[in-house]
Amino acid sequence: MKKLLLLAFICSGFSGFAQCNTDLSLTSSKTEYFDGSGALQRSVDENSTIEITKTQMLITPGSGNTMTGKITSTTCNWVTAYKEGKSVIKADFEDESGNNMHATMTLEGKGDKITFTMEIAEMADRVIKVTIDSFKEKK
Repeated sequence: MKKLLLLAFICSGFSGFAQCNTDLSLTSSKTEYFDGSGALQRSVDENSTIEITKTQMLITPGSGNTMTGKITSTTCNWVTAYKEGKSVIKADFEDESGNNMHATMTLEGKGDKITFTMEIAEMADRVIKVTIDSFKEKK
């Protein structure tokens, strides 16, 4: 019995680890904007896509203006892949004027619900959050 429990634990650990080293494509149909104190400012129904590779992020909101960011660090801790856990990704994005923006993005799974939150250091008064409708591994 102990061997079976140990095997189940090891397999779930590998499953979570595999997610951390996988390129992902996430989709969402709603974007929420919060102020710095956490109060909802507005909610927009829009189809957005978030693509995550080992080195970059591509965020395409409903407006179609893709933001490309270079990933500078990643921490990943998923107990159950795509269900329970969290990844924190730091990336640098360049705005239309050529200025760098430093963002921290959190992909978190709780109770079979996955959310993606983006905080930009240069815009500390705004937090962007989407609930992920679908995700797939890119091969």
